[in-house]
Amino acid sequence: MLKLRRFTAWSIDFALIATAATLLAVLTFHRITVLVTDVPGLATKGGLDLVTSRGDVIGASEHLGLSLWDKVVLDVEEAFGTLVLVTFLYQWACLTWLGRTLGKGLLGLRVTPRLSRHALRRAAVTTAADVAVYALACVLLVEGHFALSVLVWAVAAVLFLVNALTVFFPGRRSLADRMAGTSVVGALSGHHATRG
Repeated sequence: MLKLRRFTAWSIDFALIATAATLLAVLTFHRITVLVTDVPGLATKGGLDLVTSRGDVIGASEHLGLSLWDKVVLDVEEAFGTLVLVTFLYQWACLTWLGRTLGKGLLGLRVTPRLSRHALRRAAVTTAADVAVYALACVLLVEGHFALSVLVWAVAAVLFLVNALTVFFPGRRSLADRMAGTSVVGALSGHHATRG
C-alpha cells in the first residue's frame, strides 16, 4: 500500500516536471517561430551576406542557413539545460527546506535525514535519473551525433529503471536514496514508507 503512495508521490512530482518541460517546449517553439518568421531580419542578414560574399551566392545562402540552424539548435539546447536546472532546483529546494517534495508531502511522506548534503546528492541523482541524461541524449541528437545519442538514451532508460525499481529490493530505497544516504518514511509515523 505504501509502495503505491511512493509511486503516486513520484508521479505528482514527475507531472510537475513534465508541466515545466511542456512550458519550455512552447516557449522554445515560439522563439524558433519568431526567428524563422522574421522576414525583414532574415532579408537584411541574407542581403548583407550576399553583398559581402564577393559573388559567392551559394556560400552566402549556406552561411545564412547554417547561422539560422545554429540559433535553432542553441534555443533547443537552452531549453533542455533549463529543464535540468529547474528539476534540480525543485528537488533540492523542496528537500532542503521541507524535507519532502510536493508529491511526497501530499502523500504523507518525507525524506530523512534532512541535511543539506543529503538533499544535494539526492536531488542530483534524481535529476540525472529523471531528466538530465535523457536531455543529454536529445542534445546529442540535435547536434548530429546519432549513434552516441542512442547510446546515451539507452543509459538514460537504464538509469531511470534502476532508480525506480530498486525500491522493490531489500531496504526499499531508490538509487537516489542509496547514493544520498536517505530513506523515504511516513511523515507522521517515522517508519519507512514501504513497510506500512
